[in-house]
Amino acid sequence: MNQDENIVYEGLGGVEQNPQSQDQTAPVGQESSQQPPQPESPQNPLDSTPPVVVNPLDVPQGVQDSSQAQPPSSPPPPIKTGILGGGLLKKVLIGLGVLVLIIIIVVIFAPKDKTPEDASLIWWGLWEDQAVVEPLIDDFQKENPNITVNYIKQDPQQYREKLVARISNNTEDAPDIFRFHNTWVPMLSDFLLPLSDDVINPDDFKKSFYPVMQSDLVQNGAIYGIPLGADTLALFINTELLEASGEDAPDNWDDFIKTARAMTVKDSDGRIITAGAALGTYNNVTHAPDIISLLMVQQGVDMRKFPESSADKVGTLDFYTSFATGSQNVWDSTLDDSIVAFAGGRLAMYIGYSWDIFTIQGLNPDLGFQVYPVPQLPGTETTIASYWVEGISSKSQNQDAALLFMKYLAQKETAEKFYTTVAKTRAFGELYARTDLAESLSDNPLIFPFVSQLDKAQSSFFVGNTQDGEGGINSSSNVYIENAVNSITNEGASVQTVIETLNSGIGQVYEKYGVR
Repeated sequence: MNQDENIVYEGLGGVEQNPQSQDQTAPVGQESSQQPPQPESPQNPLDSTPPVVVNPLDVPQGVQDSSQAQPPSSPPPPIKTGILGGGLLKKVLIGLGVLVLIIIIVVIFAPKDKTPEDASLIWWGLWEDQAVVEPLIDDFQKENPNITVNYIKQDPQQYREKLVARISNNTEDAPDIFRFHNTWVPMLSDFLLPLSDDVINPDDFKKSFYPVMQSDLVQNGAIYGIPLGADTLALFINTELLEASGEDAPDNWDDFIKTARAMTVKDSDGRIITAGAALGTYNNVTHAPDIISLLMVQQGVDMRKFPESSADKVGTLDFYTSFATGSQNVWDSTLDDSIVAFAGGRLAMYIGYSWDIFTIQGLNPDLGFQVYPVPQLPGTETTIASYWVEGISSKSQNQDAALLFMKYLAQKETAEKFYTTVAKTRAFGELYARTDLAESLSDNPLIFPFVSQLDKAQSSFFVGNTQDGEGGINSSSNVYIENAVNSITNEGASVQTVIETLNSGIGQVYEKYGVR
């Protein structure tokens, strides 16, 4: 109990007085020389009027004697203080005091939205133009006219290095809010501000976002960002080539191999004219590290503990490289980049993300293709997720305002508005990261397969197109993956030896960034 509370209880506790300690005064108009009444036989105080007691101090000097100082034989009844009586009044006042104290505590400690002073926020983005995010900013500023949000679209080249440098040096143009890849949390641990519960609490985050996001963004109970979109690896199939082969879209890897070989066309010299699938090499397979990660997680590899994982990584790399080796190969290193080959109709099956649709349609608007979930191993149901997140700089001088803006970004209505606004500029917006909005995309067969896999997806540090720069966790990990694949396909190296080198190299990368 604090000092103020002691004062309250002492004040309330002093209301009742001891009647025997009070002075008894003579009634108004009684002469001071009147003799005190003679003692009578005891009476019930409820049956008669109490005797009058003269205050000795009111008797003139010289008149008072020892007999006058004697109290009456029948004591007066207790004097009641207040209309309810001393004991009851005391209890009532104490109760009121406790009630007031509880109200004060609730007012002081109850959670409430912070209302920061005038603030100007800098928000760094990567992919969306100002016109796309402007409606979000306008809605927020209408509700918070004292906060200005300045959106700046950044160049993806060397984005992470620039971000870290600006925040580290605390420059005036450093962002308060910035976009980062889901795999960057270990690299940005010194620069990310954990979100407060009034932005979103762990229970609400768990209800609203997918398990992979909980794994990536919740560390030691703290949430470090809000994703505005999400994506997964899925299978693209050329509709015309699939129909010509007489095959069905494969949902497992055995059927995938069979279908890929059925759709592969070679010339008389064995050179591939139409490739069945783009796997096996590294440099000309778009999303090669992501696809290798897909095979790894389906094999049971824990990608956060890759060097120590005892899962069959040898078998995984052997399976991947088999698509580009031997007489039954369906792909090789002489072919165009796989996304270009697919857009040109020279590749039957391609594994990629939803944003690849824009590239493919840009290269060939007339290409007919469909999208399916990725093939699985028996007993598995997973794919790789890659997505971007909005976070707050721990160095920001406007953290209260930034948290308020992040609370706005975390709302379902904001996600809907963001998707709708983006969809006005292209075929579809960033796919919803929220579980409660997934079904709203179910009527679009081109993009729903990506969304439908999110609840089982996993993340990996072996992913491309993150713009993490030289020495980043993605680019460093991918170098070791690239060397491993090239050693097998180009040099005929032993897969077992390659895996030992890969484990050692990835272990160094993880140790550098404190991956646990």
